[in-house]
Amino acid sequence: MRYSGHIIGLLKSYMHDLVVQATQESVTHETFGFAKQPYRPDQAISDLLAILDDRIESEGVQVGLPHEFLHQMWTLCNRAQEPVAQRVWMETNIDDITKSKATIRELTYRALIEFMEREDTEG
Repeated sequence: MRYSGHIIGLLKSYMHDLVVQATQESVTHETFGFAKQPYRPDQAISDLLAILDDRIESEGVQVGLPHEFLHQMWTLCNRAQEPVAQRVWMETNIDDITKSKATIRELTYRALIEFMEREDTEG
């Protein structure tokens, strides 16, 4: 499936919003002394699908997201789940990166975009 530059741009915008949200949550949790909870790439993907569902419902047609886009992304994310998780695991363990929610989201979404682009060129 080919994704237009417009669709990729919207996805990156939504992904960025989720990373910023996670960063803000982290600051709030640290301020109040809450312990960090483990966060995984599959949770980052679920959060992305949730925001897509919300955005498609509220502004989809206005911003050019087709109704079938959520289903297409859900299918893509199912295929990408394992390679994305492996990539994030590798990046966080090889580079000894802090495994914050924001970092996991950022790495997951970068790997997901790369997966999409690779599928576009191969498919």
